[in-house]
Amino acid sequence: MEFNEFEDCVAFINLLDDREFVIKYKHMLDSKFEELVKWFLFNYMKITNRPIPPVALHKRKVNLLSLYLLVAADGGYKTVTTENIWPAIAKDLGFDYGDGDYMRTTYAMYLDILEYYYNFNKFQRKVQDKEVVVEEGRLTGSHQEVSTNAEDAQQGSAGMEQAALFTRIDDEDWSKGKRRKRFNFDYARWAVEEANQSVLDRSRKHNLV
Repeated sequence: MEFNEFEDCVAFINLLDDREFVIKYKHMLDSKFEELVKWFLFNYMKITNRPIPPVALHKRKVNLLSLYLLVAADGGYKTVTTENIWPAIAKDLGFDYGDGDYMRTTYAMYLDILEYYYNFNKFQRKVQDKEVVVEEGRLTGSHQEVSTNAEDAQQGSAGMEQAALFTRIDDEDWSKGKRRKRFNFDYARWAVEEANQSVLDRSRKHNLV
């Protein structure tokens, strides 16, 4: 897939709703997602001063696709920020809890505006689809037969089954899983310090013996 217009970005991001597809081709999708972000920032937004992929202060690269998927799974940028989940996001990506604010900044600089344009595109599509339906209803309303409630329900059920088969989405939507609770960074740091102290105390006792 090549990225020549924003519709190409939309098509790629839509693929990420398929959990099995993402898991199977994650390594290949990582580099392709970087291409998407680079095209979006450099060509579409004309922002050319941000390195792709982003690199943390300790010279470690941030996996943009993993960051995007983790934030989406936890409810999006606003929820992750409100619930203070960024430290957990950083840990999931292989960084330290203290890198949570860096992950928030990285998401804001690289992915938040992309998500905004993507959602706005979806909203425009819905509006256009409604306008088309209304217009078609005006033109053909007098010639259409009215379906019974039973027929409508049957057709709707069949359509939902076909959509589920096509996208391979389980009954429970991937992005609507149980979200993490508010992350208590102070408690996590205390727990790590207590564990380290416990190891030191046992080591000292062992040496005395």
